[in-house]
Amino acid sequence: MEQQEYATGAARTAGGTSDGCTGGAGRGTTAAVVVVRGSGPAPRGAPATGADAPQDAAPVRDSGAPSVAGLSPDPGLLRLARWFAEAEPGTADDLCAASLGLYPARHFGAPAGPAGGPATAAPATVPATAPAAVGPSAVDPAAAGQFTAEVSWWHGPTAHIPAPLRAREPRPAGGLRRARRDAAALPVVLSGAKPGEPGRHRRPERSRGAATVPQDRSAATTAAERRIAARLLVAHPLVTASGPHADGFPLIRRHRDWLAERFDTLLGYRLVVGPWHARLHKAGLGPGATRRLEHPATGAPFTPGCYAQLALALALLVDAPERLPLDGLLAAMDAVRPGPGPAARPADRAELAMAFAVLADWQVLTDLPAAALADPAAAGPTVLTVDRELARAVPAGPPALADDATDLIRRAAEAEPGTAVRRRLAETPAVLAADLPEDQRAWLRDHGRTGPAALADFLGLEAEQRAEGVALLDPAEELTDLALPGADTAAQAALLLVERLVEEVRPLPGETAGTDVPVPDALIDGVLGDIADEYGLPAGWRRDYLADRTALRRDALDLLHRMGLITPAPRGTRPPGWLLRAPAARYAPAPDLLPAPGTGRHSRPDPGPTVPAPAGPAAHRAGQPV
Repeated sequence: MEQQEYATGAARTAGGTSDGCTGGAGRGTTAAVVVVRGSGPAPRGAPATGADAPQDAAPVRDSGAPSVAGLSPDPGLLRLARWFAEAEPGTADDLCAASLGLYPARHFGAPAGPAGGPATAAPATVPATAPAAVGPSAVDPAAAGQFTAEVSWWHGPTAHIPAPLRAREPRPAGGLRRARRDAAALPVVLSGAKPGEPGRHRRPERSRGAATVPQDRSAATTAAERRIAARLLVAHPLVTASGPHADGFPLIRRHRDWLAERFDTLLGYRLVVGPWHARLHKAGLGPGATRRLEHPATGAPFTPGCYAQLALALALLVDAPERLPLDGLLAAMDAVRPGPGPAARPADRAELAMAFAVLADWQVLTDLPAAALADPAAAGPTVLTVDRELARAVPAGPPALADDATDLIRRAAEAEPGTAVRRRLAETPAVLAADLPEDQRAWLRDHGRTGPAALADFLGLEAEQRAEGVALLDPAEELTDLALPGADTAAQAALLLVERLVEEVRPLPGETAGTDVPVPDALIDGVLGDIADEYGLPAGWRRDYLADRTALRRDALDLLHRMGLITPAPRGTRPPGWLLRAPAARYAPAPDLLPAPGTGRHSRPDPGPTVPAPAGPAAHRAGQPV
């Protein structure tokens, strides 16, 4: 039986190496973060702690906090709870991504081109069969230096879907809609038997004319299983043998060595697979990552107070007994809570309920009655079942070596340029060169084809390259926590809003087409009002949104912001507003590159006579790259 791997103590990590204890910051990481203390053995290759530790190791043992109800809090998680309580909402979300790394991936769906919309050009995608090598040796000389020559998102093929065709099946809560979308994947039977082949405990029938299974079928099945397991871990970094994704856990265990090597090589992520759970330790995404925890049932976003309660609970649960009275846990949390006085304010009850709901969803706490999930402080006598292994697996980087929350967010996102860019490609809808520092921009320019292709092959994605950057697409629309197009009112309004904004402010060919274009607030309000009047009642939109246009605007803009299609204007901009990003144009109708000039006072001026483009393959067509 394999031993469950845990990191113990705290160890400083040398730049460019992976000791298995850096909370997802593996190969290429330049700064160290540390993991929570634990009682199990350290991972293979991790530095020793205690008497065998090197001189620069700094194991943390003494919490410096009182022991309440037999519970001794972890000092690093207590420090994290204080930072959460003092943080602004956006900073608290970034701190959660850096310290826990439990966020899911987020990708666009339909590719641009004939399959996704009316454009006539072939999509500028990189096939998943491109070379999978990583590093300078993988650069294609013919492709190097061509990254900036690709067609712009503003004027390229689109994935526009006409409004009447946007009906979609509802997405089930918290899971991949189709766990085995890959056509090469075969249904996996837990016993090991597969359709068309005998089970391992059954004697095969023999017949003279029985056809043998081709050897390449086994290779294809292995590749499909590995891709399914990798996609599951990227979508759900914590998978348990009894949780909602238990069917995929045997695949993760079966291919754990290969998966661990590929995650470390491509993304610098550490994969720990034990007998009952698998944990992919993701790195942080830096400031402004727009990733947040939400209530598993209601979808309500976490506040800094909710994050603080979650960190407090984890600080006590990592060393808690298996059976723990609820009132003892609450008393211990009151004793160590940062801030004035142990008494909980009324708002703390809702924050506590949010934290306990997430802990129950992660299976750290079980046997919670419904009353405890609604209001733990009023649940009455209850004995909780604590899974210490999962509690220790949740934290990715408690801040033993960070100076403050900002420092931890920065440290968790640091990596060598190639790893940093691949992480963005794997986790975010689109990577724009303008958002990258110079060293990462140079890497993306030099590896604009081979780098994304290797990651696309690993995760079963398609790379869409444009002049502004690269997006990895998931046509199955499984590897994302947000769906666009979506079935709910806010998602439908957001899609209609973004396509009309693009039509209004999209730069024409010949104009300076930057990554972002300012959008006046008045235009957003006017367009959203027209959309609500035109589609609201016929489409059956929620009545509360139709009555409260401010709420509809807030939620629609929030979805577009989290998908990377708009971004707030820089601080100090007067008046403050939003910037429309180039990837937003992939959801708009194909552009008319030679529109007729209007006569209104806000119309574009007539550019004058144009020289006809030469006929042939080099001719420009609407929405078609050269």
